[in-house]
Amino acid sequence: MGIRFIDRWRARRRRRAAPAGVTGTAGGAPEAEGGATTGRGEDRPEDQQEAMAELFAECGLLRELAESEGLRLDDGADSLTALDQVLPRWRDHPEVSDWLGNDAGLYLGTVIRRTVPGAQWRLDAHGRPLLVLPTGLELDVTALGHNWADQGAPQLSAVYLAATDG
Repeated sequence: MGIRFIDRWRARRRRRAAPAGVTGTAGGAPEAEGGATTGRGEDRPEDQQEAMAELFAECGLLRELAESEGLRLDDGADSLTALDQVLPRWRDHPEVSDWLGNDAGLYLGTVIRRTVPGAQWRLDAHGRPLLVLPTGLELDVTALGHNWADQGAPQLSAVYLAATDG
């Protein structure tokens, strides 16, 4: 294809799709190779928040894109501005654009959660991650990320500024 980060992402995705690496556990939660469960089983809300924050901060495809462009995502506001400046070569590949939109939204939420005291993750009735600001405003970060990946608007940095001015 000629876009290195997309080629690596597709190869990794094919390897992960292989059924040999995932087995079921008695509780029904998938188990990764080596026996570590992917479910955490914590009951305390603080533990659930940390588990969601850790999971949502991964953003593997977005981090690969940034790395291929010479950017380092440090979970800070300046990295959102840098992402807004990246040439959107992925838009020719709808499958990649979809995954990248999820990652961009989750990364946006990660940056806001780490810089806005009291911001919390919550899952809606359909399992979509929402970021709840201390004011009560809920951001559908994956929808915002998809709009950014597909159209370039709203810019991630502009959403961040609006969320932190609130």
